[in-house]
Amino acid sequence: MKTTIAEVGKYVGQVVTIGAWLSNKRSSGKIAFLQLRDGTGFMQGVVVISEVDEKVFEAAKSITQESSIYVTGEIRVDERSPFGYELGVQNIEVIQEAVDYPITPKEHGVEFLMDHRHLWIRSKKQHSIMKIRNEVIRATYEFFNENGFVKVDPPILTGSAPEGTTELFQTKYFDEDAFLSQSGQLYMEAAAMALGKVFSFGPTFRAEKSKTRRHLIEFWMIEPEMAFYEFEDSLKVQEEYVSFIVQSVLKNCKLELGVLERDVTKLEKITAPFPRISYDEAIEFLKNKGFTDIEWGDDFGAPHETAIAESYEKPVFITHYPTSLKPFYMQPHPTREDVVLCADMIAPEGYGEIIGGSERVHDHDLLKQRLEEHGLLDGAYKWYLQLRQYGSVPHSGFGLGLERTVAWISGADHVRETIPFPRLLNRLYP
Repeated sequence: MKTTIAEVGKYVGQVVTIGAWLSNKRSSGKIAFLQLRDGTGFMQGVVVISEVDEKVFEAAKSITQESSIYVTGEIRVDERSPFGYELGVQNIEVIQEAVDYPITPKEHGVEFLMDHRHLWIRSKKQHSIMKIRNEVIRATYEFFNENGFVKVDPPILTGSAPEGTTELFQTKYFDEDAFLSQSGQLYMEAAAMALGKVFSFGPTFRAEKSKTRRHLIEFWMIEPEMAFYEFEDSLKVQEEYVSFIVQSVLKNCKLELGVLERDVTKLEKITAPFPRISYDEAIEFLKNKGFTDIEWGDDFGAPHETAIAESYEKPVFITHYPTSLKPFYMQPHPTREDVVLCADMIAPEGYGEIIGGSERVHDHDLLKQRLEEHGLLDGAYKWYLQLRQYGSVPHSGFGLGLERTVAWISGADHVRETIPFPRLLNRLYP
């Protein structure tokens, strides 16, 4: 009977065959312990010299790291193991013997591991982070599907910059210029006018020359847009969504969080509602914390966000940023011209901003004025302005950065570990 490591609990006391790779091993004179992995999980295989043919025990001693094998044996309960089961090995069939596998159990430098990312993702820690990433994605679809959202896929090639920046990758689209998308937001606004509540999930690109542990050149975003949702409505969706994905990881990734030695007591506190602090209050808070050089109108950097987040056990919203700091499409505050109806969600434990969102400008003349002020009133935004001509309504949306969110939930040191093949300022390989 063939099965996978994830399914062995169904076969306690039975003999099964598992296709696996040998991640590590240790042996004494009469017993060998094989650390097996098959993509679905990790488990130990135990080979006892007195219980198998001599050929099988010799194979167990000589098999090399990352060789592929079929291993047959009896599934047994193992209460000492976090996994809960082990395999009493009866037979080993080598499929392909790996020679001189470059990533050994010793310590390796980050650049070496990044050069071998195609192999590094096989390791137990990286495997666990990828499983948590998958759970966040699965829970995302569950949350939005259960709350009446429709999945819409915006284009990756665009003719304009959603945020009017120059941090774009430009390419030729036959005889005209095009850009790799830095956000699907504008297209999602159009979709919301057709379908009410929508969300997208896809790659985005920022030609930002940053080397911090929070930045990637290519990353994935979840971007919901909601017709007839005002600013406060959107904040409620954001905190409920983040709470949902964190609780889903806690429920479904216990083993992976254990491998990563993540302090789950911190994650257990992540339930809506979340605290809020206005930009004005944040400036005063930072001045009192010793950031004497920051002034009203300045943007926040990583140290500022971390200082604010350290005062809370949950993610915190920073709301109502200055108009001058934010893109053209954000709705102004009803009683103040100097701030807009926006919020950034800052994750605890120094992981920084994981969500940016706002109510969008829905008045045609105001949006036209904003586009003029930003030098963007050209043909590329004609269709976007038209959305305010034909049945415009108040609407809001936000974008969650997947990799930063996974880094926070998993406790990873750097976002490069939270995407299978990271694209960084100095890295396009492998």
